Amino acid sequence: MLMNKSNHCRHLNIIFGDQLNRTSEIFHDLDLEQDIFWMAEVRAASLQPSSHKQRSLLFISAMRHFAQELRDDKIPIIYFTLDHGFETFSDALIHSVKECRPQKIRSVLPGEYAVLQALKQVCTAENIPLEILPDKHFISLPGEFTRWAKGKTEWRMEFWYRSLRKRTGILMEGSKPVGGDWNYDKNNRGHFDKYGPGMLKPALMFEMDEITRAAQNDIEKYFPNNAGVIKPDSTKSLTMHPFNSKSFKPISSNRENAKHDVTDFFGWAVTREQALELFDHFVQYHLPLFGEYQDAMWTHEPWLYHSRLSAAMNLKLLGPVDVLDCAEAAYRQGHAPLNAVEGFIRQILGWREYVRGVYWSMMPSWLEMNALDAQESLPDFYWTGDVDMNCLQQSLHQVLQHGYGHHIQRLMVTGLFAQLWQTNPREIHEWYLGMYVDAVEWVELPNVLGMSQYADGGAMASKPYIATGRYINTMSNYCDNCKYKPDESDTDDACPFTTLYWHFLEKHKERFEKHPRLGVQVKHLESMTAEKREAITQRVKQLRQRYPVGNY
Repeated sequence: MLMNKSNHCRHLNIIFGDQLNRTSEIFHDLDLEQDIFWMAEVRAASLQPSSHKQRSLLFISAMRHFAQELRDDKIPIIYFTLDHGFETFSDALIHSVKECRPQKIRSVLPGEYAVLQALKQVCTAENIPLEILPDKHFISLPGEFTRWAKGKTEWRMEFWYRSLRKRTGILMEGSKPVGGDWNYDKNNRGHFDKYGPGMLKPALMFEMDEITRAAQNDIEKYFPNNAGVIKPDSTKSLTMHPFNSKSFKPISSNRENAKHDVTDFFGWAVTREQALELFDHFVQYHLPLFGEYQDAMWTHEPWLYHSRLSAAMNLKLLGPVDVLDCAEAAYRQGHAPLNAVEGFIRQILGWREYVRGVYWSMMPSWLEMNALDAQESLPDFYWTGDVDMNCLQQSLHQVLQHGYGHHIQRLMVTGLFAQLWQTNPREIHEWYLGMYVDAVEWVELPNVLGMSQYADGGAMASKPYIATGRYINTMSNYCDNCKYKPDESDTDDACPFTTLYWHFLEKHKERFEKHPRLGVQVKHLESMTAEKREAITQRVKQLRQRYPVGNY
């Protein structure tokens, strides 16, 4: 809707759904008598690709809360809801341009290449100047990644991470890293014993207010057929209990009461206040053991010691400086060990900053990359969770229930199977972008096409992240309740991951036979008898018949 202003304005200031920070450059150089802010909910954002209902609810509720904050501060804003019926961002913006005839359109750099192109096209077509402002939400400075990457044949995150540590002084003692080592990943590969993770602190949830309830109704109205649910089935998520978010006092904190009605609660922060509460909760209860168990997985435990902060950070309800300073303070005050704090900081200062630099350095070519010529369609069970492999059933039901999976579930279960299945990279990219609540393209695309699927041929990772079912068996209890045996590859009981692993190497053996890490595995493949290798090939054909594709 338009504010009660004249039909002309000086600046039309665009705020995208992943730019909900009042520290943004868009709030500088304002004249509230002549400038208008602009936000829009458009249907394509939830349909192209099809978005998990909780993902749509997170974005729309957070946007509406942010817009209300601006109204409360008497800041003029045009805000279009789904009821206005705009299909695309461009449709909505053109409508406002014709109404307002701004002298200039201003925007912080969007998080998606295609959105930037659409913005440029609208301004060109309407003959209106466009000013793209720097995004100062990040630690790296404009152009810093480009300067660092120049002349390098390989862009390795570890060295980028070290350069940012040195410049910022985070976890540094003078010119040396705290503790003497840059990386404590060797201490962060713990897995639970047969008794599991023990009594975990229940996940923090937030009571829905009127804004979130109204957004929920709109999601069900306009996107009834989208995947996922807004109300999780609490019998499938034993640590998701509602909390009073003002005091951290649990309403229900015992597993016997797992069926407690969570209709009135939402698992994701939609305001900065909630995001800060979520971060405090993580630091207080989960950060100390985050490092050791960050790669571990366990049946019916979606959250474990993970923070669930990525969604809030990707919408910019939280800034990285807030998070990094507090995490470092937790180490220096003795609340959390170095391996936990360094591992957490590396995810934000290292990996998050790294993938953003890679994304903007390689767009738009990312979407056409397919170095391994993967052409298969994604199995239908990715949309239903109906699959006879327990690890995938657990991971996919978790996605459908919560729109969430931690990094190892994404990389070494859902992503690993997609790569071994030899799924077309663009297809698995669209599934990740739509199905995970925290997905925004600048961070999702490099992680999936580069890290997970090796579609870039090694620009990001020195080798494909592939493994047999043994890896999943080591890092979880998923295999304990599965019909398949992770050590077998060619029998009726063989784990499909293990079968597909050897088939993957068979297809790509010429590419990897001299690889310093995968070459040994190629030699193992070649040492197999011809009969065994043929049995693996036949079993792959059976798997392709067992798991249908193309119905979603």
